[in-house]
Amino acid sequence: MLYAHTTAEAKRRALRERLASGELLRLPGAFNPLSARLIEQKGFDGVYISGAVLSADLGLPDIGLTTLTEVAGRGKQIARMTDLPAIIDADTGFGEPMNVARTIQELEDAGLAGAHIEDQVNPKRCGHLDGKAVVDEGTALKRIRAAVDARRDPNFLIMARTDIRATEPGEGGLRLAIDRAKALVDAGADSIFPEAMRTLAEFEAMRNALEVPILANMTEFGKSELFSVQQLADVGINIVIWPVSMLRIAMGATDRALDELNSAGTLTGKLDEMQHRADLYDLVDYASYNSFDTNVFNFEVQR
Repeated sequence: MLYAHTTAEAKRRALRERLASGELLRLPGAFNPLSARLIEQKGFDGVYISGAVLSADLGLPDIGLTTLTEVAGRGKQIARMTDLPAIIDADTGFGEPMNVARTIQELEDAGLAGAHIEDQVNPKRCGHLDGKAVVDEGTALKRIRAAVDARRDPNFLIMARTDIRATEPGEGGLRLAIDRAKALVDAGADSIFPEAMRTLAEFEAMRNALEVPILANMTEFGKSELFSVQQLADVGINIVIWPVSMLRIAMGATDRALDELNSAGTLTGKLDEMQHRADLYDLVDYASYNSFDTNVFNFEVQR
């Protein structure tokens, strides 16, 4: 009933232990608290909270328009609804190194298990769009050092995302990405998120160059091929995310349902595509709330 039974500290510790095992962890993107609970029910390893999804949820493009307050608030709502660890997209940290430090502590307080900070110029762009620019190495390292120095729980995962692969075509961009990733690890990053890797061989090259856990972003309609969990596991990837997939599927279904309402005037033909009321009640643990009410309000008013 209500929120998760597992504390934020326990979730962070569990995430660290799973990552230390070397296995591949699957983190679908939750677009709201209810979808996070469904991700847990389906047996996944964690929840990912995408900045692109948070922006889209507000009707905004993913260009750095969201604020720390909005991101931390929504992250808290999602993270507290599941016993799974949740990793959140913290963009460029919402400002200079001191802002990055505050961002990490706010996200700790919100109950997240980890966050990634990227090396794009602010305002940032979606990682799979052209025209991105990255900051110089010194600035990128200051962001990560600030994040590491600011955390109070040593198990809070500081992940560094680098977008430098897209800045130069061919092997040159990959080499730059590997060099930047190594420097970010030296600055204290616990894990690396190499954005917009194009092939499985590029993921494998990144894996061979680093000793920390590596995340693969399997977002649709982007620059990366969509590899299976097994393919990624075979080259040693430790975390895979599908950041926007569940939102895309939900919005696609909503789009088709609205068209059906316009054309048929009823959704009777869509009933088999809907989550049944009984399944929704099970997901929100309706029975426990009903039992709680019955046990508390068990008196009769004397007349």
